[in-house]
Amino acid sequence: MDQLKLIVSGYDRYEGVEVNPSLEVARALAEQGVPALSSQDAGEDPLEGLDLQIRAVTLPISFGKAWPILHEAIEDFQPNIVISTGLKRSARSIALERCAVNLKDANTESGAGQSHASSQRVPIAPEGPAAYWTRLPLRAILHAFAQDNIAATLSSDAGTYVCNAVFYSLLNWTRSHPEVLAGFVSLPPVVDTVPATERTQGLPVQQQVRAGQDVVREVVRYYRRPSSGDMLIA
Repeated sequence: MDQLKLIVSGYDRYEGVEVNPSLEVARALAEQGVPALSSQDAGEDPLEGLDLQIRAVTLPISFGKAWPILHEAIEDFQPNIVISTGLKRSARSIALERCAVNLKDANTESGAGQSHASSQRVPIAPEGPAAYWTRLPLRAILHAFAQDNIAATLSSDAGTYVCNAVFYSLLNWTRSHPEVLAGFVSLPPVVDTVPATERTQGLPVQQQVRAGQDVVREVVRYYRRPSSGDMLIA
């Protein structure tokens, strides 16, 4: 039986947020795994005959601490796939991040609201490229979301805060580890029911967990059978 290792990361408690979807989704994926496709589902199940091991990693909302903790977990677990997640408070749906930019806000050190005197945006890696494209099969993931009636969108980038810094650092690391697939998925706030109007933001936590399972399944499918048609970066 083939074996694949996958890390899914989320963040510790966000200030003013009762339920953190990135924490809940990461934990659920590690504890529940990804269910096999039913006979009614179209297509081959990429998890068939596979020993898929999923480890959840919880990160602090800190520029200085988040990536080192994720990097340490990667070095210890040696995953084939790394999916990082975070909360995007303004999102109405799942946001698949296409690009990590080499910028961070110098006046926000952590989620605790600590700040520097300067509000200047500075590079994450002074010698690094301006941006990296995701290494996840976004087109296939969007198709899976559509089949499961999960609201989703493509996002140009993850901003200039900790989520983007982790995303950029992760993809920068994959430059020397091209065999590892990695990317970032932004999750919306948790609501009790599916939004009734476009002005309502968020998705129920169980729907977000289902979205996480779809992401894992499609990334595993792409890892096992790479296809350029599954990528969507523009």
